Amino acid sequence: MMLRYALKSVRARKAAFFGAFLALMCAAALITACGTLLETGLRGSIRTERYTATPVLVSADQNVHRTTVKHKKGKTKIKHKAKPIAERAWLPQGLADTLAHTPGVARVVPELTFLAQPLTANGTGGRTAYGHAWDSAALTPYRLTAGKAPKSPTDLVVDPWLAGRARLEVGDRLTVQSTQAPRTYRVSGIAAPTVDVRHQTPLFFSTEEARRLAAHPGKVTAFGLFPDRGTDTGRLRSAVARALRGTGAQVGSGDSRGAVEFLDAAAARTKLVSLGGAMGGTSLLVAVLVVVGTFALTVQQRHRELALLRAVAAGPGQIRGLLGREALIVGAVAGLTGALLGLPLGGLLHSRFVAMGAVPATLRLTVGVFPVVAGVVATTAGAWASARVASRRITRIRPAEALAESRTEPARLPWGRVLAGLLLLAGGTVLVVVLTSLRTEPASTPVTFLAVVVLSTSVALLGPLLVKAAVLLLGGPLRLIGPGGRLATANLRGNAARMASVVTPLTLLVGMTCTVLFVTPTLGDAARAEAREGVRADQVVVPAGPGVPAEAARRLRAHHDVATEVVRTTVRVGLDKYAAQGVTPAGLTRTWDPGVTAGSLDRLTDRTVAVSELAADQLHLKPGSTVKLTLGDGTPTELTVAAVYSKGLGFGDLTFTHDLVARHVDNPLAAVVLVSTTRTRTQIATALRDVPGARVVSPRTADHLQAQRQQANAEVNHLAMGLVLAFTAIAVVNTLAMSVSERVREFALLRLAGATRRQVLRMLRTEALSVVLLATVLGSGIALAVLTAFSVGMTGRAAPSVAPLLYVAVVAVAGLLALAATALPGRAALRVRAVTVATAKE
Repeated sequence: MMLRYALKSVRARKAAFFGAFLALMCAAALITACGTLLETGLRGSIRTERYTATPVLVSADQNVHRTTVKHKKGKTKIKHKAKPIAERAWLPQGLADTLAHTPGVARVVPELTFLAQPLTANGTGGRTAYGHAWDSAALTPYRLTAGKAPKSPTDLVVDPWLAGRARLEVGDRLTVQSTQAPRTYRVSGIAAPTVDVRHQTPLFFSTEEARRLAAHPGKVTAFGLFPDRGTDTGRLRSAVARALRGTGAQVGSGDSRGAVEFLDAAAARTKLVSLGGAMGGTSLLVAVLVVVGTFALTVQQRHRELALLRAVAAGPGQIRGLLGREALIVGAVAGLTGALLGLPLGGLLHSRFVAMGAVPATLRLTVGVFPVVAGVVATTAGAWASARVASRRITRIRPAEALAESRTEPARLPWGRVLAGLLLLAGGTVLVVVLTSLRTEPASTPVTFLAVVVLSTSVALLGPLLVKAAVLLLGGPLRLIGPGGRLATANLRGNAARMASVVTPLTLLVGMTCTVLFVTPTLGDAARAEAREGVRADQVVVPAGPGVPAEAARRLRAHHDVATEVVRTTVRVGLDKYAAQGVTPAGLTRTWDPGVTAGSLDRLTDRTVAVSELAADQLHLKPGSTVKLTLGDGTPTELTVAAVYSKGLGFGDLTFTHDLVARHVDNPLAAVVLVSTTRTRTQIATALRDVPGARVVSPRTADHLQAQRQQANAEVNHLAMGLVLAFTAIAVVNTLAMSVSERVREFALLRLAGATRRQVLRMLRTEALSVVLLATVLGSGIALAVLTAFSVGMTGRAAPSVAPLLYVAVVAVAGLLALAATALPGRAALRVRAVTVATAKE
């Protein structure tokens, strides 16, 4: 019975429920899109290309492991955790004998993969270039279509893709920047793959040259195994796994081969999981806040109808049941519609992340039923819960009181709502205080956005009180505007709850947008400021390709200049990840000053390390302490702390010697070379003119280049949170339009009482601007408090980076949205004759 009445109610009030439907549909689309990214991170497949022909692949373990054993109340709990390393791990070449004697193995092909960038005018067309030994061409396989296999150290085989882009033919010369100095090779042949290879372009060298360029003597990247005829792949994999037990080597087949081939895609899985989870969590919190406000406004607009139902003997349970069933109907339809729209939205997000370089194209989008179900269930449950929350007041008071409140708002807020608002305000304040003590970005980022949502929720609950307080301050100036201002003041005072429902999404929009836009510059500007203070170099050599070759530094030192090569990586201490760098120790203090607070950089050797104050505090280190860590390629080592420095944001948390880091990274080329010299920039550029990939700039220009890289990284975060902001903006427009549309009778009565159409519109504009002003103050205050706390925790200074013009643009966009969402439905309402509206049935 109640369900049938709910269906009739929804059918009869399509326009009234449209606002709730729109909010729920957008929420479902957003949650589904985030779920698609999350599922891609968890289950996304990485199709192999180079290893297509080999059914079983043996590779090194790309993770650091930790096992903990706890004994409690007679029970033993064993926990195993693993975290990925930053660089490619290598295998001992001696495992080839073990594999060759494994039953079922017909052939073992060693694989070498290393940096090899062809220096051509047209580049590689977005494909990553890798170097390999020609012996491993059989793993795809590649077959010669022209020329011969490389035999001498100067021979090179390229694929048709690179040959076509660079217009190469057999016998042509090609300069390649690899892990060593750039070298010119003769194209001895062109080889084409027998399978589709889209994401890379291989360069095949002779075995001797490939081993030299790989720079890992006695080690290989992987082993490709070819089975005996009739040997099942599963059995072969099991036999190989038994033979390699205890060596740490990993055995893969199927799609797991792709993760070995494309390490960046495997790392992107973790990134997508954290990104999708963070977006989804924030989206869900924002969606709940918006949907609750939308349903509260919907119930408020039907207050008279519900009061009449109470007066004709409808019980509180029946009213709750009616509203709940209506919400379930609207939520289910909106959820399914939004979830279906969220699937292509998730695909669009994935493609944009690929285009921006945040996610490699080799990690294919995975679309399953989980995101759709999550979107529908979350939306339907949110709609039902929102309806229950919105119906609390109407179902708790007596029918007579309900009829009395159908024309005027209650004089006081329920004490429960005020108490909940104060508790959330206190909770948000606690989060802000906690934020001041968080010193790592992974820990502080989720707390930052959670604090904004919690404080915005407190604004939603305390909104009517805040509106009334604002009227006390703005009432005088508004009355000076004229009749429109006086009418706006009366409406703001008498309809505080309705105005508060508009203030909430606007506050969230301003607060969240300012936080998203300024949280990354706050950290980035502080890091760049430390780097500017710490770089003492007269000139800086920056790369035009994958890095600055070591030859550039050697030439500079030959002229008695101090050249500090800097190569960057990440290492793990236990399972914790730290940004690290390797620097040339000779003459280091002439080019670099990280703000040493203890110890000395003169003690920096291959057996020592300098650490930032943050790392020293977290790991309880001081000069003379020893620290066990895992280098980028998984090599464990134990080093002695030589110095502690203060500028960890600008220079990373751990600093090693250049040679130590260069031996354990995929790209040993310098990210920059800091030069202390008495020569001019022109003289240095002349000395390096025939070194490919080296460009001489001033320290100031190098800082600008770093700022551009930071902006490119920030764009990924802006895109990730942009959907949440777009949803909030839609909620602002939706709520304002709903609020104005319900006032058609009020506008008609004002016009019958003598108000002109222009005066009514002026009243609406004044109300909208007043609401925007209040929301701007509240949202800006929330953002300022959160950003300041973030800055204190991450940089040690209460100095958030806020771009004034960008902030003005945020406020202007919020104001334009509010004015447009007010003016358009207002003008539409005023087109109908006042007498017609006033005499129509409600």
